[in-house]
Amino acid sequence: MAEIIQRDGTWTFDGESVRIVPGRGKGIHPLREGLGERVVPLRALAGISFEPDRKGGRLRLRLRDGACPVLRAAGGRLKDAADPYQLAVEKDRGGVAEYFADEVRNALLIEQVPADAVDGFLLPGPAVPVAGGGGDGTASFDGETVRLTWNWKAKEVKTSGGPVSFPVSEVTGVHWVPAIGLENGHLRFVRGDGTAPVRAAEYDLYSLDLWGLSKKEYTAVLVAAAVLVRLPGAAGRTAGPAQIAAPEATAPAPAAPPADDHDVLLRRLRELGELHRSGVLTDDEFAAAKQAVLKNL
Repeated sequence: MAEIIQRDGTWTFDGESVRIVPGRGKGIHPLREGLGERVVPLRALAGISFEPDRKGGRLRLRLRDGACPVLRAAGGRLKDAADPYQLAVEKDRGGVAEYFADEVRNALLIEQVPADAVDGFLLPGPAVPVAGGGGDGTASFDGETVRLTWNWKAKEVKTSGGPVSFPVSEVTGVHWVPAIGLENGHLRFVRGDGTAPVRAAEYDLYSLDLWGLSKKEYTAVLVAAAVLVRLPGAAGRTAGPAQIAAPEATAPAPAAPPADDHDVLLRRLRELGELHRSGVLTDDEFAAAKQAVLKNL
């Protein structure tokens, strides 16, 4: 058995699976905390690597495409700190990390595990009930019903009708995108055949508008993954892009408002000011966010 214990977490390999226990404390990403312990069977792995650097390095598990619903829901958009299959290695533990990687590689070679995509999920989705999100609301899922609850920052079209609930049997697709730069992200649930016009997330009753102001917004992908494994056909085949992103692609994209980049930046500054005055952002958070926007002016 091989084991590596770090502040970032503990990985154990018994020859058949890699057990991942995330660390605890301030430096652990909320997504990894929310997902909790994972047991990754050898047959779900495509490879492993240790990437040393001056601070220590990073162990990375590479999973076979389609094996993990969280990675499938994320679509390659997770940052390193949020990726549950990465482990930050301290400077004096590089040798242990190399040994751990060698043990896993040898087992993959002996068992002749292929590195190609799989036909169905080999890991379970996040445990339910699960909740996550941010921005203008919170999404929760109990295994049967999806519920979207709005906060005071949501548009009136959402708050006026109160929380929205619908059974997972009505969901035909789920789409998660994190906020990137000045562009908001979203968690969108597609119902029906996906041909209805797509509205901006801030006005869509079946979407969360994610602003990217907190790491906790990444927990929305856990809700997406929990729903994804319960979509029709998800258990019997790989959840490919058609199940996640295609519903948005089939509808015409909403026209962008006529505004130049300068107007977008000024609008974001006003939004940040409002969040700061209302107490949502601390002085330090406001200063950092404001500085990031000003760099683009």
